[in-house]
Amino acid sequence: MKEYKVILHVDELKKWKLVLANVSNLIDAAKDSKLTVSVLANAEAVRYYDKKQAEDDIIRTMKVLEEKGVEFIACNNALVANDLDQSIILGFVKIVPAGVLELVERQSDGYAYIKP
Repeated sequence: MKEYKVILHVDELKKWKLVLANVSNLIDAAKDSKLTVSVLANAEAVRYYDKKQAEDDIIRTMKVLEEKGVEFIACNNALVANDLDQSIILGFVKIVPAGVLELVERQSDGYAYIKP
């Protein structure tokens, strides 16, 4: 069984649907493989992690993907820059100090990097 580790990077609000479609397609295509998928949001894209968006279709899709094992990550620097307090971020989102460092670390750990 092949093993894949992938981190997808989203930094634009308008790219969320594309990123989530990519993740869904990847999960479907790699169903016979061991797959580790993370989605890191920074810049303005962290706004979709706000609990107030909970009824949005994108958030519903995130929750479905999270139940399938997809990890969602937010850059704390971006949260601060967008005036978002950590307390209003969706519970399943992991917050890291700096998104760019997280990307570097993941790539050093063998993750493939995808930025739609």
